[in-house]
Amino acid sequence: MLSDRLDAIRSELPGGVTLIVVTKFHPVGLVRELHALGVRDFGESRHQEAGPKAAEFADLDLDWHFIGQLQSNKAKAVRAYASAVHSLDRPSLLGALADPDATAPLGVFIQVNLTEDPGRGGVRPGDLAGFAERAVATPGVRLAGLMAVAGLGEDPAREFARVRELRDRVLLPVAPEATALSMGMSGDWREAVREGATHLRIGTAITGNRPDPAYSRP
Repeated sequence: MLSDRLDAIRSELPGGVTLIVVTKFHPVGLVRELHALGVRDFGESRHQEAGPKAAEFADLDLDWHFIGQLQSNKAKAVRAYASAVHSLDRPSLLGALADPDATAPLGVFIQVNLTEDPGRGGVRPGDLAGFAERAVATPGVRLAGLMAVAGLGEDPAREFARVRELRDRVLLPVAPEATALSMGMSGDWREAVREGATHLRIGTAITGNRPDPAYSRP
């Protein structure tokens, strides 16, 4: 049952860890069920799906976390409902998210590319300090910390330890308050917690298998 899977993970989490339940491809009914179970943080990766869901529940006390790759031309629309963007990975997106007139800053996590593949999303570790400086100076955003996904076939514990080290050695000297670490998903969240994750992005381990990706909102 949904409640059993949720409770099983909650029971292992230390205090201070934000559990983001990823509901992409799931209908709005699941969001209602999770809200009734006390979930307040939800993750979505597609604006065309996240936008209508956020509008559906505009009267509830939900925080929407955008966790997927975000096109710059959709940045303004996403910041209208999101409390945080976990996939900040390039200067053009940072510029699109800027808002000097914002009444509240948008939390942003810099996505770190841990691979040698330049085509994969994320900022290379060598570029992290300079990019963080730009983020700190950008109006309307608040640099929260780092986000990363463990590479396929890699040891997640080692990958997450590397992210923590990058935060401590590179990020904090630039942005002392950017202490958050968004890392850990359904298959590796325990390793992420042991390495100091503050935000977990968990989908199927709680929600069960996703419906067909061709999902369209009823």
